[in-house]
This record gives sequence, structure tokens and C-alpha cells, in this order.
Amino acid sequence: MSTQMPQEIEVWYILPAIRRELAKSMIEDYKLSQKETAKILNITESAVSQYVKSKRAKEVEFKGDASKKIKEAAGRIIKDSKLLMKEIYDLSGVIKVSKLLCEIHMQHDKNVPKGCDICLK
Repeated sequence: MSTQMPQEIEVWYILPAIRRELAKSMIEDYKLSQKETAKILNITESAVSQYVKSKRAKEVEFKGDASKKIKEAAGRIIKDSKLLMKEIYDLSGVIKVSKLLCEIHMQHDKNVPKGCDICLK
């Protein structure tokens, strides 16, 4: 197994999981259709369907504060889709400080040294 950068973990696991939770929230909490959700998130309807059915980005589970912030962000994005990039960027920062990125990095890269805190700097 090769060494992976924290940024790679973020791109491969965290960002898709954020999109998944935004899509789920838009559909379940805000009652949008998959078509409306896809348009707002600038992704395909099939991607939304896979997110909703947990067929895509299922490796990461957000809990507590992160989950709450994602649902709140979904509401702001629905009101103004221009906020999409900023909200996803802000959410990735929340995930970083929650140490979830570090946990996933350690799961997928056995070369990460014990006590690594590079993601928190």
C-alpha cells in the first residue's frame, strides 16, 4: 500500500460523503426531488440516486455536530446555490478539526505514523 496524502483522502472519501449527506438532507429534510437536488449540487441524477441509496460514498459516517452542520448547509445551499462551493469548503474544515479525516486516513494508509496531526495544522 502506498502512502496517501491527507488531501487524497479528502477528495476520495470526505468530499463525496459530504455530497451524499447534502443530497440526502435536501431530499429527506427539505423534500426536494432527486432532479432538483442534482441541479443544485451540480451532479447527475444517477449520482444523487446512488448517494440516497448509500451505493456511493458509504465509507464515511458523519455524527453529531458535523451531521447537524451539513443539514444546515443544505438549507443555505437550497436558498442560494451559489453558496455550494463555500459551504462544502467550510464543511471540509469542520471535518478536518473533528479528526474524522485523520481516522479515515489511518484506516486507508497503514504508513501514517502514530500520533500524526498533520491534518490539524
